[in-house]
Amino acid sequence: MSVTLPSPLPSILSSSYTVRDRKCFGSANPSPVFKHQRFFSLISAATNFSSSLDTGFSTELDVVTGYSEIVPDTVVFDDFERFPPTAATVSSSLLLGICSLPDTKFRSAIDTALAGSECYNLEQSDDRMTCFFNKALVNVGGDLARLVPGRVSTEVDARLAYDTQGIVRRVHELLKLYHDIEVPPERLLFKIPSTWQGIEASRLLESEGIQTHMTFVYSFCQAAAAAQAGASVIQIFVGRLRDWARNHSNDPEVEAALKRGEDPGLALVTKAYSYIHKYGHNSKLMAAAIRNKQDVFNLLGVDYIISPLKIMQSLKESVTPPDEKYSLMRRLSPQSAASYNFSNEELVKWDQYSFASAMGPAAVELLTPGLDSYATQSKRVEELFGKIWPPPNV
Repeated sequence: MSVTLPSPLPSILSSSYTVRDRKCFGSANPSPVFKHQRFFSLISAATNFSSSLDTGFSTELDVVTGYSEIVPDTVVFDDFERFPPTAATVSSSLLLGICSLPDTKFRSAIDTALAGSECYNLEQSDDRMTCFFNKALVNVGGDLARLVPGRVSTEVDARLAYDTQGIVRRVHELLKLYHDIEVPPERLLFKIPSTWQGIEASRLLESEGIQTHMTFVYSFCQAAAAAQAGASVIQIFVGRLRDWARNHSNDPEVEAALKRGEDPGLALVTKAYSYIHKYGHNSKLMAAAIRNKQDVFNLLGVDYIISPLKIMQSLKESVTPPDEKYSLMRRLSPQSAASYNFSNEELVKWDQYSFASAMGPAAVELLTPGLDSYATQSKRVEELFGKIWPPPNV
């Protein structure tokens, strides 16, 4: 996300605040090119540039970007020249990557965070490390906001995934820090795990006009509850569901998709998209964990597709003759959504009980290790900060 997200509608990475009719990532403004070594994840880039190779010919990339915002995940700054960045995600993994590259221009953002007197004066070590962590996220996010025209999505500590008020407090703290460095709220999105407590936090934050980006979505109940909460962006991991289905069974949603001859991940995106559009929700849908070009083709029409750089490059290099240009058809649209049939059980007003009852084995088994991994990364950041604090030469 990925997402992190073009500058899309009036709400999303974009927010209820607007920039264009696309939410997270969009923007035609060129961005500077950086010649740095391998970085860590997710600087997102737009693909709204022309890559046609000859008059009358288009590349597959030209064609598919007419239906969806195709956003590559790139970890090398040199790639910015081919895919100008429009948005970025700042996370614990990104901070670890910066710390592993002492010469990166973002290292000073972390050094400055570790030198902050307001954190130093906190008595409890845990409070001090949390303060450093938050300031480092925001300092790096602020630098990224100055480099990209779109929105910056900031990861909320996964250790708070089951604490609604803890998530809300953390977002307020991060938002205040962004305010202190003059990054306006319309440039921000806050990435929250899609537990029931995380979805409730999204509802509260969105009611304040603070944009949220719900992640770790692996089931329809998560997507539907997040849409009902008014989440700006809902991110579904297509490939991870597919991988789970290869080695597991007994998940009703997954089994139903397989019986219809459908891929479980693609089927979930289709169902969530149809629900959002058929019932008038404002959320934008993001498909991630894309594994091949056919995934992209099967998702055309979804708001955002987060694609590996190698797939983006393949799309860019594949020329489509005029007579074949329209063989790539939009698969998801408000019209297709209107004809999608939902059961009465799927159209409930989701509450904690119905949500817990509807979470199948796939969602439970994929959500738990995802949260554990993010929590471990956050802990590693704090441990690293404890070793390098105070920073030299500051």
